[in-house]
Amino acid sequence: MKKLVFIFAAMLSFSFAAQAQEGIKLGLKAGVNYSSLSGDGTDELDSQFGFHVGGFLDYGISEMVSIRPELLFSTKGFAVSGAGDDDFNQSLRYIDLPIMVRVNAGGLYFEGGPTLGYLVSVSEGETDDYKKFEFGYAAGLGYQLASGLGIGLRYQGGLTSIIDNDDADKITNSVFQLGLSYTLGTR
Repeated sequence: MKKLVFIFAAMLSFSFAAQAQEGIKLGLKAGVNYSSLSGDGTDELDSQFGFHVGGFLDYGISEMVSIRPELLFSTKGFAVSGAGDDDFNQSLRYIDLPIMVRVNAGGLYFEGGPTLGYLVSVSEGETDDYKKFEFGYAAGLGYQLASGLGIGLRYQGGLTSIIDNDDADKITNSVFQLGLSYTLGTR
């Protein structure tokens, strides 16, 4: 069994190395999140700031279109404003995997695609109150310089409820992201 896993890993590594010469680029990204929750009963909730950081792989299908899977650590959540010391912030920490299709028009780009999130931890309470996996979508736009430096604005919305109670209303994450990126190996 160990030999089979080793052979599979070696073939996968060689496959990625061969493709990297044909247009796969790696990069890093980080930025700020502005998040809240959407759904019935969330009108009283406020948004809160968080962050995202991680890397991406950009595979160019053509000069104009690329597929960009990303692996990000992202803080989402919400706030409740109270009187005095009654303020409450709930940070939901996720490992996110957005798979974006990018359409490039010069330096300007438009992107969209599905997202999958795995809940790692929460700042208050137990993770048992929340579903471990979140499925959603993302859409955005940005600008990337020839040097590899880019800036982007994206909206990420949830399609599945984050509350781990089948009798509860459907509550989803709603996140605006402003980020900087750097694509390695560009001019």
